[in-house]
Amino acid sequence: MPEEIKVAVIMGSKSDSDVMEACTIELDKLGIKYEVKVSSAHRNPDGTKRYVEEAEKRGVKVFIAGAGMSAALPGFVASLTTRPVIGIPIDSGLPGGFDALLSMVQMPPGLPVATVAVGKAGARNAAILAAEILGVSEDAVTDRLLRMREEWRKG
Repeated sequence: MPEEIKVAVIMGSKSDSDVMEACTIELDKLGIKYEVKVSSAHRNPDGTKRYVEEAEKRGVKVFIAGAGMSAALPGFVASLTTRPVIGIPIDSGLPGGFDALLSMVQMPPGLPVATVAVGKAGARNAAILAAEILGVSEDAVTDRLLRMREEWRKG
């Protein structure tokens, strides 16, 4: 039986893949099974809704959504699930991705989006935050995360 996908990595456009790859590299290092989906909250809301609902039924525990410009994708995903959603702001609008960052951190009460830094550093942290969330109930994930941190300490 194949190992269950734990994390869904969603981006609104293929042009976001360069940033989102930093996330999947970290998930690979941590041995966390994930899948990647390109689906826009604006251009394909019905398809995005369907994907989130199906992913949740298949056992996805955490959603990581990257978006630039209006950055609606993480909030849209949060409106569809009670699973944790981590938003990665992508610099594609105002300088420094400030517009995307604000779109994610200013969610209304009841629809939180855990938001990380803009760009690749944030994408890496999104994977690590997902590991921390999964580690609450999965000791093996926590063990891998602790080993990764020990490697960082050694330099």
